[in-house]
Amino acid sequence: QVQLVESGGDLVQAGGSLRLSCAASGFIFDSKDMAWYRQAPGKQRELVARISSGGSTNYAGSVKGRFTISRDNAKNTVYLQMNRLKPEDTAVYYCNLWPASDYWGQGTQVTVSS
Repeated sequence: QVQLVESGGDLVQAGGSLRLSCAASGFIFDSKDMAWYRQAPGKQRELVARISSGGSTNYAGSVKGRFTISRDNAKNTVYLQMNRLKPEDTAVYYCNLWPASDYWGQGTQVTVSS
């Protein structure tokens, strides 16, 4: 069974940085594309960034140049380095496969104060 455990969220000031982690299990991690998603209050969940099994990356326009997705296949972990955070980045952040599976973790809360 797929398990995804996100961590690293916090309350930070605008302009600050955070690094999110997602520990994955229950599937062959290094063969799967992975992604980070986020859901802000009152909004639909959206794709933030994705990384292929081979390491190619894609980003939503709103985070391009500020966020970096990476993976460590030896640790079955995917990361999201977030720099120059803005209040509009405030959301619960989730990781999942790409395309998303039905299995969602609890997410990790990121709050950016102005």
